[in-house]
Amino acid sequence: MARTHLKTVEQRLLWLSHWMIHHANHIRPKMDGIKVGGHQASSASMVSIMTALYFSVLRPEDRVAVKPHAAPVFHAMQYLMGNQTRERMENFRGYGGTQSYPSRTKDMDDVDFSTGSVGLGVGITALASMVQDFITAKDWGADVPTGRMVALVGDAEMDEGNVYEVLQEGWKNNLRNTWWIIDYNRQSLDGIVREGLFGRIEKIFDAFGWDVVKVKYGQLQRAAFAEPGGERLRAWIDACPNAEYSALTYMGGAVWRERLMNDLGDQGDVTALIERRSDRDLAELMENLGGNCVETMAETFAAIDHDRPTCFLAYTIKGWGTPIAGHKDNHGGLMTKAQMDDWQAHMGIPEGQEWEPLATVSNPDGFRAFLANVPFFAMGPRRHATARLPVPNIASDTSRDISTQMAFGKILDNLARGDSPLAARILTSSPDVTGTTGLGPWVNRRKLFSRIAQRDAFIEHRIPSTAKWNFSPEGQHLELGIAEMNLMLLLGAAGLAHSLWGKRLIPIGTLYDPFVSRGLDALNYACYQDARFLLVGTPSGVTLAPEGGAHQSIATPLIGLSQDGLAAFEPAFADELAVIMEWALDYLQRDGASAPDARTWLRDETGGSVYLRLTTKPLEQPGQRADDAFRQGAIDGAYWLRRPGPNCEVVIAYQGAIADEAIAAAGMIAEHRRDVGVLAVTSADRLNAGWTAAQRERARGNHAARSHVERLVADLSAHCILVTVIDGHPATLAWLGAVADHRTLPLGVEHFGQTGTIGNLYRHFGIDAHSIADRVRALTPERRILA
Repeated sequence: MARTHLKTVEQRLLWLSHWMIHHANHIRPKMDGIKVGGHQASSASMVSIMTALYFSVLRPEDRVAVKPHAAPVFHAMQYLMGNQTRERMENFRGYGGTQSYPSRTKDMDDVDFSTGSVGLGVGITALASMVQDFITAKDWGADVPTGRMVALVGDAEMDEGNVYEVLQEGWKNNLRNTWWIIDYNRQSLDGIVREGLFGRIEKIFDAFGWDVVKVKYGQLQRAAFAEPGGERLRAWIDACPNAEYSALTYMGGAVWRERLMNDLGDQGDVTALIERRSDRDLAELMENLGGNCVETMAETFAAIDHDRPTCFLAYTIKGWGTPIAGHKDNHGGLMTKAQMDDWQAHMGIPEGQEWEPLATVSNPDGFRAFLANVPFFAMGPRRHATARLPVPNIASDTSRDISTQMAFGKILDNLARGDSPLAARILTSSPDVTGTTGLGPWVNRRKLFSRIAQRDAFIEHRIPSTAKWNFSPEGQHLELGIAEMNLMLLLGAAGLAHSLWGKRLIPIGTLYDPFVSRGLDALNYACYQDARFLLVGTPSGVTLAPEGGAHQSIATPLIGLSQDGLAAFEPAFADELAVIMEWALDYLQRDGASAPDARTWLRDETGGSVYLRLTTKPLEQPGQRADDAFRQGAIDGAYWLRRPGPNCEVVIAYQGAIADEAIAAAGMIAEHRRDVGVLAVTSADRLNAGWTAAQRERARGNHAARSHVERLVADLSAHCILVTVIDGHPATLAWLGAVADHRTLPLGVEHFGQTGTIGNLYRHFGIDAHSIADRVRALTPERRILA
């Protein structure tokens, strides 16, 4: 009976997913005449796999990343289970409708991982399994049931390099409880997968300790192989090139018969095997590959009784069960209205019942009873909630010159010395730059994580070293290799721990700031999923002078300014960093109302992730500062380091490591300009977000709305010049002049860096104190008008 119900589910999902796409493209009114799309063929090849997986083997603690182009099947499944509305299904790929690709934040379905950028959904499952091991190894996480982390993978996704980076990382960290199920339909957007390619990929999986399970033949084919002559049919199938098999599938049963009779006919048993079947039966037999057979997939999944990482290679037909099956153009192709009409009749769907979840179900009561007892759905939505952890007071060292990177390391070291609940939930990681990004003291105290304890050989042999590399299940640092994409995927998985496992983590990842860009795709998707983490880019900018242009970040401040879900800060002083980190460790945990704060027009109560751009350049500290204006300003994005006088002619606004040059330049020009002000910007991102939000609010009729930056510059005279300076792209701060229509001189770095001393490079780019002062002195009143 269960097999009958699985077949019913399969057919229901096949129809509903395709009807949803057809409705969006051919029935729903279009305002712009643009194709909506929806990947019917890519959905069809996944239907049997997803049916067997979700309705026969998964448990509530299992988590799945659905391949992007199978989103319609996922939505259809949720609709069948009553977790999705018809209204949203009818509005597929429309405003407020079901999303093109599964989304944790935009879909109402129970999505585990957002997907869309191919390869990322694959990789995050392995990193999520490592996070799960991290949690369950701790006393506070021992009650978490261990689930499988499953990726439904399009075969073309195996072209993505980050997939292989993850394989290596998994091997190093004893990966387990991970399934990758590859929809091996051998067709991609631009062509057919090369012959023999997966044989080489299989060797890679084997080298990294994965089990590989091939699922090539369905039940019909296996039964046919057992008939007289069946072994010769099997040999023919094995030898048939991918492109040829796809073309024959598209042409159908009569052509299959002609080709098989030409190649295998007049051989007695084989001829009889073929002739015993009608054209329709023969086509069904040849399309009955393992991945398109729900019974075969269910049996294959059920046979796995271990926790080793497993790759299932499920052979499928792209477009299986539809009129466009096998056609090389079917990736983005759609059934025509005529094809859909014929297919609807073939599927037995009465007109007017296209959206009916149980249309064609012969025993609705029995089928409903089956659905009600499917283990995966039995608990309802599987998103957990957990309380916020109190943030301990974070102090800073202002007694001597110190860099923000060093101050960051000291803050973490102080947290490591304590026994706060928050410190116990910190998970740190770094792509092989732990010691050079400030994490060394933290790791020495809190150890590295491994499920199997390993002692540091240098300690064992009493060899002096500043680093203590002790691995243990209690460890709180997960060391990664040099792959920034893996770091971002890890932060994404760990940053969802409170929702996925009901145990809050405080993930902190460090990397050299220039290489934020190498993991940017995964960082974007981590933010899109609303994962919560602290990303620390250090060292940064041309201030990393001797390292040369390849290691000097220029565009990262603009990434911080533009990345949604990520509050970006670039503090100059240790006390600013301390204030920001204390705020950030709470901000990561917030999940409140989306209404903006009328003081800043920022939606801080919704929370988010935080990015810190830090430096190795020691700066003289400004001494103890405890006033509310400084503390709140550092969080809101800026404060007056030197308040402008009533006749202020010039304001120097700086962000980050360039602080000392900006301050010195202000002293130099004070002889020629009156009441010079110095604006310390800690977050151009938050200043800009508040300003644009306040403008939107005023456009809605609230004319009293004012942002933090608008209040800061409100008293400046119209003739005041703003000079903005940053160790990064000048566009980061150049917009400040637009806040109150002040003429602006933006200074920064627009080109690749150089090698040399910090002084050399600052002079080269015109951001040292003398260059700043000279540029201001050159701005005579006449030149101001022409500038």
